[in-house]
Amino acid sequence: MRYIIFLRRYVAIVCLLTITSVGQSQYKSGNIHWTKDGLGMYEVQNNALLKINPTSDWQVTTLATAAQLTPSDQTKPLAIADMEVNDDESLVLIFTNTARVWRYHTRGDYWILDRRNNQLKRIGKKLPDQSLMFAKLSPDNKRVAYVSRQNIYVEDISSGETVALTSDGTRQMINGTFDWVYEEEFGCRDGFRWSYDSKYIAYWQVDARETRDYLMLNTTDSIYSFVVPVEYPKVGQPPSAVRIGIVDAGGGTTQWMKIPGDSRQHYLPRMEWTVDNRNLIVQQLNRRQNESKLYLCDVNSGATKNIYTETDKAWIDIKSRWNDDDPTGWEWIKNGSSFLWVSEKDGWRHIYLLSTEGKKEVLITQGDYDIETISAIDEKNNYVYFIASPNNAIQRYLYRTSMNGKGKPELVSPQNLKGTHSYNISPGARLAYHGFTNRNTPNIGEWITLPRHIPIKKEESIASQIKTVDRKNLEFFTITTDDAVTLDGWILSPENFDPTKKYPVLLYVYGEPAATTVEDRFSTGSNRLFDGDLAKSGYFYVSFNNRGTPTLKGSAWRKSIYRDIGGINIRDQAMAMKKLLSERPYLDTSRVASWGWSGGGSSTLNLLFQYPDIFKTGIAIAAVANQLTYDNIYQERYMGPPQETEADYIKGSPVTHAKNLRGNLLYIHGTADDNVHYQNAEMLLNELIKYNKQFQFMAYPNRSHGIYEGEGTVQHLRTLFTNYLLTHCPPGGR
Repeated sequence: MRYIIFLRRYVAIVCLLTITSVGQSQYKSGNIHWTKDGLGMYEVQNNALLKINPTSDWQVTTLATAAQLTPSDQTKPLAIADMEVNDDESLVLIFTNTARVWRYHTRGDYWILDRRNNQLKRIGKKLPDQSLMFAKLSPDNKRVAYVSRQNIYVEDISSGETVALTSDGTRQMINGTFDWVYEEEFGCRDGFRWSYDSKYIAYWQVDARETRDYLMLNTTDSIYSFVVPVEYPKVGQPPSAVRIGIVDAGGGTTQWMKIPGDSRQHYLPRMEWTVDNRNLIVQQLNRRQNESKLYLCDVNSGATKNIYTETDKAWIDIKSRWNDDDPTGWEWIKNGSSFLWVSEKDGWRHIYLLSTEGKKEVLITQGDYDIETISAIDEKNNYVYFIASPNNAIQRYLYRTSMNGKGKPELVSPQNLKGTHSYNISPGARLAYHGFTNRNTPNIGEWITLPRHIPIKKEESIASQIKTVDRKNLEFFTITTDDAVTLDGWILSPENFDPTKKYPVLLYVYGEPAATTVEDRFSTGSNRLFDGDLAKSGYFYVSFNNRGTPTLKGSAWRKSIYRDIGGINIRDQAMAMKKLLSERPYLDTSRVASWGWSGGGSSTLNLLFQYPDIFKTGIAIAAVANQLTYDNIYQERYMGPPQETEADYIKGSPVTHAKNLRGNLLYIHGTADDNVHYQNAEMLLNELIKYNKQFQFMAYPNRSHGIYEGEGTVQHLRTLFTNYLLTHCPPGGR
């Protein structure tokens, strides 16, 4: 249910990291490949692989020409989607010819360029095209490991000799990667790790054989329809069994870690090697996700030792929440004797220093504020960098503090740039790409050195390039509802606004714990589905961050939604709109509309059904109409196990309240949505039909949760959205 996060990440990558003037380089991707020393990066330009050093006047070194990257039996160089360069730059591992798996292009072909002898060789050439995943060089640079068709392989780079480390892989017995729900809700994709000494591979095995498939029906790609099964544990169903094992990189028997508990009643979302290669460190979450345990697992015997336990009355977030949806890596310091950990146990999301043996704990970020993400570690100078915004929850800044627990947070971002800052920081925290935006500033970036945050080129700094747009009709504000709850919001006013007239208002809503909609960004107030300009057309456009959204207001704010999705969030949105209508007499109470996607679609349905006196029109896309249909990891995390809390699920589901529809509803869903299943649409339709409720419905054949596949789809969706809004919530002042 995280479509909004996927979209925001895509926009950030495209917009924030596109610069055209620095060092003859044009950055089109947020995935910066840093050099080992953290003073440079690798980049593909004009089909050549370059090494660029920003601190040396953008010195460029060619590591591989287009000719070197062209296979002997081909006429064009490889189109590089991703790459790994080893420490001495003798080997380049290239990912190309990619294919999409669920959300991301994580499957494709891999090649090795050996710069010592100028040889370009395909890895896994005996396996099917586009079947390799997550290939990684061994630390000693002699082998490469990868996943293909749910099995793990290790290939000798020099000889090409390949060993299959697992052989039992099937669609539902998954080695070295994950099933749908682990990827969607934990961010887990890459499911194996090399030991630091290159001798062993640690990996996850997901046994989904007892997990029921959701059967999607493809009726468009052949004359006869066919079934597309997806292993998908819905709420109330036990998770797929997951275990972690270690196998010799040369082949052999797997030693399984003896992690306590029923493997179908807990989750293992995070695992890495300890620095000494003697143990794995593993995070275990119970099924309710309100108890987290860290185990050290002996690699020889599989024996486990619990070194840290945390509990919560609601739920515990994992690393993908505070590390940009990436659960890989472990923040080791002091040669592996300690590590950084994030917890909300004191009511705020803070960074702690834990000893690997579990005997020592130090609170590093002290104070009544949340960190959003850990950005970098500068162990040489004993600093950790992090994103936070203690004074304004809709903005973001870079801070740092000493890792001894005695320092205060130091603002690193420029004090005069108020808004939202983003950073991609090199290893060792010496160099960074800095992006900035706010309500009046389009996305802009600069290269800086740390710790002083000095632009590498003054003439290419944000300060010298910044061009603001005076968006006088965009207002950020707070509003206090009759429930004494204060929400952040924004409102975009129509052009040529006449306060003596009344205007329609459109609410953009998400409302669930996965994302916020009110952020101090230049993109605020935009609507990619409206074919035109809402302000020019004569609409007020508004959004609120309700309780339960993951804004930086403390864990009590975020976790107040526990067991109340479809309740507290919907009331906050409705009461905020009610208050707004009462305070601004130029808003037309007869023309109030809402729209949202995924969780926002669910919120729109609930607003239309539960508060029909306020909301007259709704456009809901890919909505969860019945919470009992969604996956167990997400929904049980926030709503509890339905065996105990089924009444809460029913109460919060739009289908329960569909009989109250009085306004105008457009409901949209893709029939191949593997995330929010199409059955939600048909359950809702049946309920509306039962009560003779008239509405408009659009099914997009064989489209996924994002509804973008197929020729003409995006424009058709925009036209549908626009025409419905114009018809049922007419624009302009009256």
